[in-house]
Amino acid sequence: MAATILIADDDAVQRRLVENMVQKCGYEPLVVDSGDAAIAALTASETQAIDAVVLDLVMPGLDGLGVLAKIREAGLTVPVIVQTAHGGIDNVISAMRAGAADFVVKPVGVERLQVSLRNALNASALKGELQRIRHSREGRLTFSDIITRSEAMGGVLRTAQKAASSTIPVLIEGESGVGKEMFARAIHGSGERKAKPFVAVNCGAIPDNLVESILFGHEKGAFTGATERHMGKFVEAHGGTLFLDEVSELPLTAQVKLLRALQEGAVEAVGGRKPVKVDVRIISATNRKLLERVKQGHFREDLFYRLHVLPLTIPSLRARREDIPHLLRHFLARFAAEENRPITGISGEAVAHLAQLDWPGNIRQLENAVYRAVVMSDGDQLGLADFPQGTAHPAPEGKSLQGEPLVVSPSTAPAMISGNEIPVAASLPTAGGLSMLNAAGEVRPLEDLENEIIRFAISHYRGQMSEVARRLKIGRSTLYRKLDEAAAGAPASDAT
Repeated sequence: MAATILIADDDAVQRRLVENMVQKCGYEPLVVDSGDAAIAALTASETQAIDAVVLDLVMPGLDGLGVLAKIREAGLTVPVIVQTAHGGIDNVISAMRAGAADFVVKPVGVERLQVSLRNALNASALKGELQRIRHSREGRLTFSDIITRSEAMGGVLRTAQKAASSTIPVLIEGESGVGKEMFARAIHGSGERKAKPFVAVNCGAIPDNLVESILFGHEKGAFTGATERHMGKFVEAHGGTLFLDEVSELPLTAQVKLLRALQEGAVEAVGGRKPVKVDVRIISATNRKLLERVKQGHFREDLFYRLHVLPLTIPSLRARREDIPHLLRHFLARFAAEENRPITGISGEAVAHLAQLDWPGNIRQLENAVYRAVVMSDGDQLGLADFPQGTAHPAPEGKSLQGEPLVVSPSTAPAMISGNEIPVAASLPTAGGLSMLNAAGEVRPLEDLENEIIRFAISHYRGQMSEVARRLKIGRSTLYRKLDEAAAGAPASDAT
């Protein structure tokens, strides 16, 4: 999904001009005709997330400076580009002091607007990454720090936000690299225990003979090598949250003691004489299906039901491909700053290709691919050549390795038709060049002609799916369905 740009201008002609330029720059425009409507769009929870604003300075009612003031009062961090026909220095100073990221004079050219939007989005992404890192280190991570625009993540986020307001045990399931610990930290950072410790334990990285000592502590001299008293992770997390990562890897002997600790709210150190009361909120995570581990006899059923009170399943990255362009922008901003590299963006071709890969390592793998590309690149923009084919594997037959359907978004659709990476310019017909016959001289199937027309329309309108659907006189849902069917190799049914 491309970045969404809010355009606020009372002049209908200017609105249309800027809307067309924003589309040509590869972004998704959202148009309003007043300052009040702009604030309503920015603060409404049910509307799509807005990445930047192009704001007219002079409007009846609430003008541009008034909008900037309300944005600041609401604590919004969206970058704002102010435009006006009056480019005096006083206007520039007033707008910048009010919080504008840039200032352009009407009529702005498409190249100037593109540079301004790119710089604003990059600066916003870097600011967000720095804030996310700071919040993580300070234990103040919240759900606003999670980068997602995916509908598949919406339900998970809503459930997690409700869980944050209580002490209910949460079990987070998902593949490696999807961000399970980040979700756990967000739950902790959004609840009443956020001022208390968040203690993370990787259960799969602890030797079997040290699990009890690390979790519950030990007394001095309890065993060979116990030269000092150790209080254990449960006591460390008293009053806060204990995050048990890869909990499915706990040995059965430790599972018995963990179950007892959860039931009684107390732990007994190795070599200790009496239990110690603890007040701990438990969040556990696993990259395996914990119920399958129970059926196989590797995990206690009674402990499973203690942990599996509120389950959360985080979708894999291939199930929410619309998040990939936004993740790319944030990772690029961070690594370019860390490595002091003057890289301004990623080409549309590269984004489209990366968005159709499976990413078996999920977000962690995508992050490392961007890191490598930033370090190895010689240019000021990352291209397809900066991401070797080995970084991930395209989904065969229009499906992921897990059999999930590809999610087509405006940024990925041009390269996803037929389920292959295709050189778009070479594969699309020129105007008036649609061939009705195949190589054998027979009339081509209607399905092939329809797919070719759709490919041409997506290329012609630069991936703006709303415009493609409007010109083809079909609904957006029908367009996406036909793209999915083409990618999967299934016959396209008639539009309804």
